[in-house]
Amino acid sequence: MLLIDPETQTERENYKLLIGSIIPRPIAFITSLSRNGVLNAAPYSYFNIVTANPPMISVSIQRKNGAYKDTARNIIETGSFVVHISDESYIEAINKTAANLPPEESEVELAKLTLVPSNKINTPGVKEAKIRMECTLEKNIELGGSPEAPACDLIIGKIVCFHIAEELIEDGRIDAYQLKPVSRLAGNNYSSLGEQFTIERPE
Repeated sequence: MLLIDPETQTERENYKLLIGSIIPRPIAFITSLSRNGVLNAAPYSYFNIVTANPPMISVSIQRKNGAYKDTARNIIETGSFVVHISDESYIEAINKTAANLPPEESEVELAKLTLVPSNKINTPGVKEAKIRMECTLEKNIELGGSPEAPACDLIIGKIVCFHIAEELIEDGRIDAYQLKPVSRLAGNNYSSLGEQFTIERPE
């Protein structure tokens, strides 16, 4: 067993260990609006559940040299965003939105995705997703780096509306095989849903 002290490594070396170890990671495909009304869309795999009471999610958005990414800036300035669950049916389009575009250009147009209005927030979602969640900003926590240049923004979002394709729901639960989610591995690698198995939780 190798012993590795992260303080003796570069950020990139630690990054490689993290993304290769913490797998698979769900992918949040996020749409957000700038103050000027420009729609941004991007995938993030530092993403998970926070609580169900009320329903909240977290997404960690890394900064570059202390500067906000467009998604984080939009969420912090406008207070809303939409999280879409990535699935096999539109993962190629999601990958296109990872391109580095200027803030005034929309990744949704580049990927030829279809916009659909939200019910409770101004930020639209994309029709291609089988699951999307309208979110409002609950809290932003600056972490890592230095006080002058944080490494990331940990966004906590409160879900104010779920949109779920009817064929996915059975007895109030999501059918994972119908959803066909896609998760992130390391490098350019992704994973689809593999074999499932059940283990009874002890009393």
